[in-house]
Amino acid sequence: MKVSVILPSAGLGTRMGKSQPEKWGTSRKQFMQLDGAPILLHTIRKFLRCPAVTEIIVALRAEDMSWVRELLEREQPPRPVRLVEGGDSRQQSVENALAAIAPDTTLVAVHDAVRPFIEEATIERVLAEAEQSGAAIVGIVPVDTVKRVHRNKIRETIPRDNLALAQTPQVFRPDLLREAFARAREDAFTGTDEASLVERLERVEVSVVIGSDRNIKITRPSDMDLARLFLAEEAARRKAS
Repeated sequence: MKVSVILPSAGLGTRMGKSQPEKWGTSRKQFMQLDGAPILLHTIRKFLRCPAVTEIIVALRAEDMSWVRELLEREQPPRPVRLVEGGDSRQQSVENALAAIAPDTTLVAVHDAVRPFIEEATIERVLAEAEQSGAAIVGIVPVDTVKRVHRNKIRETIPRDNLALAQTPQVFRPDLLREAFARAREDAFTGTDEASLVERLERVEVSVVIGSDRNIKITRPSDMDLARLFLAEEAARRKAS
């Protein structure tokens, strides 16, 4: 198994507000500092601990290339971490990165750059499932009651038995993902995640591997308090082991 990990990191992250240092732009959640390092770097480190990962490709805005390259030079990762220019949307950014993966890649894992608390065991499970089925994502079962509404009026209570909240990584065979992006381009279709593009092909059933509610996507300032708690807990576990 040779896994290329794609981290789309070109977004502006406007929900995070204007709390970042000026050199990282005014609204770039992936560059927020967490224990002295950008969130992006914490995410990269998680995947570098996975033996099956052979390379990581980060899709960035052009103006961020230089300083992220300097950051990686200081980090000295044990495996290649390459940078490509992202697009105006997540979909374009992932497609740009997909064009740059190594030719011998057997699986492509797409992961949100702002999910630094993905557990290594979960990465291994979703990779193993995708190796068998061709397509697998991480998801969790919703704990809240889900309502379908129209103009603030409830129209239906949706049973949770068959629902999953999609997370990342989302892992696919490269040929499936390339075909899915090509079809989406032809149809001018924009998906909310990579699985939604692959589902349209109707070639494979996308499996769901149960993840963890700790695999948070840091999108708001209030998420940073929880992120600091999780990071401290991880550090304590490593120290105790």
